[in-house]
Amino acid sequence: MDSDRSGVLTEVSVQEPKANPRGKAVAGAAPPPPVVISTKATTTSNPKGGWRRGFAIFDLVLRLCGIAVALAATAIMGTTQQTLPFFTQFFQFQAQYNDLPTFTFFVIANAIASGYLVLSLPFSIICIVRPHLRGLRILLIILDTLMIGLAMAAAASAATIADLAQNGNSNANWAPICQQFDDFCQSITEAVQSSFAVAVIFILLVVFSSLALRRN
Repeated sequence: MDSDRSGVLTEVSVQEPKANPRGKAVAGAAPPPPVVISTKATTTSNPKGGWRRGFAIFDLVLRLCGIAVALAATAIMGTTQQTLPFFTQFFQFQAQYNDLPTFTFFVIANAIASGYLVLSLPFSIICIVRPHLRGLRILLIILDTLMIGLAMAAAASAATIADLAQNGNSNANWAPICQQFDDFCQSITEAVQSSFAVAVIFILLVVFSSLALRRN
């Protein structure tokens, strides 16, 4: 038995001469097939486990990004207000987010989304430590899908009001207000864009979690 410098054992072939019934080797007889004794160590690998752990790490990164974006959308919309410089003692022209129920719903929805993402972080970490868990990942897929609907509803409804404030509606005799409340409109536009980004992050979370389940 030989061993090279790398520590891998080589194969040893043992040949036995053919013997006649009286116990003597027969000259010129063909040698029997060699008996191969393999002493190589076999190693097993689990590439699927590595893929699942990689998906779980990416899931955690997406959730951290989603928290930042959802909080930004909530903070921007929740602090949006503008007062026009020309006003009298009795009249004051002011616009703020809680003047419209749609923007109030927007703030609540994105606050719920950010809170859910914070609460889901421990479950995402568990999926990294134990990537073979299926039940927990399925639960996250269901909840993430619900959050997609919530984030998209908030972003779409707020985008409709933002477009109405920007362009108005001649059929309903609604004049645009963004020419006067330009800072207000700029803030709600940034908040709406952030909310759409949150919805995209939830979609990516569902897609990558589904891919990780498919490899199980």
